[in-house]
Amino acid sequence: MTPCLSTEENRMYNKMWHQTQEALGALLDKEPQKMVEPQRNQGFIFQTLATFYIKYVQIFRNLENVYDQIVHPQKRILIRKVLDGVMGRILELKNEMVELELTEFHYFDDILQDLKLAPQQLDIPIPKYFLKEKLEVIKGREKILAQILADSGIDTSEMKFPVKSMPFDQAVKLIQIAERARQGRLRALFMKQIYLQEYRAKQSKTLGKKVTDSWAAALCIQKVWRRFHQCKKTEKLREEEMIFLGMNPPPLFNEVSATVIQAEKVDRLRNEVQMKHEEDYREALVTIKNDLKLIEGLDIKENLQDQIRHWFIECRNLTGTFPDYPDIEEGGSAIIFSNKTIQQVIEDIIANQEEEEKNEKKKKKKKEKQPKKTKRQKKGTKEKNKEEDEKWKMSPSLFLPVMKEGCNAYKEIWMNKDESWNFSQDFDPELIKEEKRKELESEIRVQVDELMRQELKNLKLAVDREREHPAKVGKKKKKKGKKGKKKEKKTKKDKDLTADRTIESLYKELVEEGLLIQALKVNLSDYIGEYSYLGTTLRQVSIEPMPSLLDVRQLITLYGIWPLGSAAVHEKAPLVKSLLLAGPSGVGKKMLVHAICTETGANLFNLSSSNIAGKYPGKNGLQMMLHAVFKVARQLQPSVVWIEDTEKTFYKKVPNAEKTNEPKRLKRHLPQILKLLKPDDRILIVGTTRRPFDAELQPFCRVYQKIILVPRPDYASRYVLWKQIIERNGGVLTSALNVSCLAKVTDGFTQGHIVKVVKAVLTDQRIRRQIHKPLTAVEFITAITSMDPVYKEEEESFKNWYAKTPLGKKRALAITGGSTEKAKDKGKRKE
Repeated sequence: MTPCLSTEENRMYNKMWHQTQEALGALLDKEPQKMVEPQRNQGFIFQTLATFYIKYVQIFRNLENVYDQIVHPQKRILIRKVLDGVMGRILELKNEMVELELTEFHYFDDILQDLKLAPQQLDIPIPKYFLKEKLEVIKGREKILAQILADSGIDTSEMKFPVKSMPFDQAVKLIQIAERARQGRLRALFMKQIYLQEYRAKQSKTLGKKVTDSWAAALCIQKVWRRFHQCKKTEKLREEEMIFLGMNPPPLFNEVSATVIQAEKVDRLRNEVQMKHEEDYREALVTIKNDLKLIEGLDIKENLQDQIRHWFIECRNLTGTFPDYPDIEEGGSAIIFSNKTIQQVIEDIIANQEEEEKNEKKKKKKKEKQPKKTKRQKKGTKEKNKEEDEKWKMSPSLFLPVMKEGCNAYKEIWMNKDESWNFSQDFDPELIKEEKRKELESEIRVQVDELMRQELKNLKLAVDREREHPAKVGKKKKKKGKKGKKKEKKTKKDKDLTADRTIESLYKELVEEGLLIQALKVNLSDYIGEYSYLGTTLRQVSIEPMPSLLDVRQLITLYGIWPLGSAAVHEKAPLVKSLLLAGPSGVGKKMLVHAICTETGANLFNLSSSNIAGKYPGKNGLQMMLHAVFKVARQLQPSVVWIEDTEKTFYKKVPNAEKTNEPKRLKRHLPQILKLLKPDDRILIVGTTRRPFDAELQPFCRVYQKIILVPRPDYASRYVLWKQIIERNGGVLTSALNVSCLAKVTDGFTQGHIVKVVKAVLTDQRIRRQIHKPLTAVEFITAITSMDPVYKEEEESFKNWYAKTPLGKKRALAITGGSTEKAKDKGKRKE
């Protein structure tokens, strides 16, 4: 039984799709008009690019929601095609903005204000189909990985939480300190009880007599009660006012409402219906094609034969000879009769003959009338070319044709289609018939071409008494032989060192060696932060702002998650092969790597210098290791190759303590590996570093194509971090806990510090005591005082290092007064 969905929901999502398609169509009409004309004003160019970028993001958000919820299988195919096109176009626009502004981070405060959009509407979501469509594959892979780890005796819990060893003397000292502290607390409690007993005895002596006036006692009680009652009333009014102003959340804000639970049920139901409709659609593709073959197969064959015979006769009548039949490699008769009638084909033959004659006449005239250019004319042309080069032009897009094709298909098929009969939003059999009829025709055409080639030979022998020239055929064969030799040479260069081994055996070996590890289940949404609201203002005053945590999160989505999640986007979008995350310890670099794997279902390979130390020794061993890693990564893509503390691979000078580990083993091989990665290979090399200034800059920047500076959290991000981490660990936020004060005081501390402090304070006992004793800021502040923050000097050292990178140099030159073109030229020369 197929689950039933309401017609109102189907109509709502269909309406949303129609509105989004209309918005996309209008945007596709506007974009070529504004982008074709070359411009010089950099501010105007960025405004246009940013406006298109924001509008495409809005369209993407709507399309992603529609694709996730619509259950019609044929509509979903078209929406998916357009969705991938929009994703690719967003990446292209991002690349254009980076080349224009010479920075990875952009701020759209003024444009968002003009478009009346909130910053949250600029957040780029991760398409749900990345994981939905390969959920079974990911689960199967996780089971195999867990089984291999269990068989080899590797405990994953120990890998996640390593236990540090402690010397015996230090352990005894720690126990002594704890025992003395316990005895001191007991002694203090005992002394407190004695003090209270003595205090009560003194009070009873001083008062002596009991109060006999009942009126005075009643008045005293009344005052206390009225004061208490008024305080409670005032607190309640103040709380209501703050909720009304939106300063405090309502009382049931964190509780899950019934509507949310119902929405989750509907989502699950829609997923079931989607899967059922997809299965029915796949079955229908096979059954309808077989039915068409039985019913219409013979008629199609006869029509094609009649059409080709008619072409033979018409060509014979016009040219006096029979035509040459197109080869199989060229496409056979499909090239001649591609959506054309016989009369149109004849007209094309006549037109081609006339064009050839005209072209020959024009060439003769040009040769006769070719004046020699003077020196002045040559100088003038050079100056014009220079002016044209100075003007900015948009690079050609590979995704605009895809989106236009999708919009045209929507207008032709779905825009005005009557679907009143399709209540359950199942597949449309008529559309399948049209599609399969074309497939069947192309299959039958191959058979017909073989028959008609033989028939043409017979006609030529019978009528014109012609025979094929064997010399021409021999030449063609020779040429093909040369091409074959070239291919053989290429295959010889790329040797497969593990040709005799299966992928399963290599996978198992890499897991046992610890090179293929299990990624932690972390979503990118867990990387908490806030937007930078002053980015545009600071840049207008020529101050380069530090990026916010949400800016970093968006770059991870654009450069890491989108290309790995979608093969169509990865093949055509600006290719990002490697990514570097640089920042102080505790800012969440490792978490971001695991988030990329979780959101895309990618394999995680760990090629850190500490992890590969002592494994696969020697040059041959290293070559075998890299070959095995990237062979498995290609076969089971998407894959992420992670190099932790990647500055060690590019050390300026290796410390004596680390010389035995050979940290620079991968230095020469990484550039070669990057060259071998093709657009079809969904493999991303991600490096993380907390000391990038220890590495040689030039080879470091050659390997890592994109460098993302991960900063310490600013005030807004710290405020959100404290609130959410306390709530996630079982804490309750009350008026007694001043989160704003916490965020202000903890300036310089990272996300890692905040998580450690919250876990240390919120023990099981403290969580149970929250009802009687609410949390206060002092408890967290006292716990964080023992930790070292990230000082401004360290942050400045990261900024100074980034300013020495190729993109940082170009940006600095552009800010100081040099043009962006000069900056680009200078960067290219140094690279």
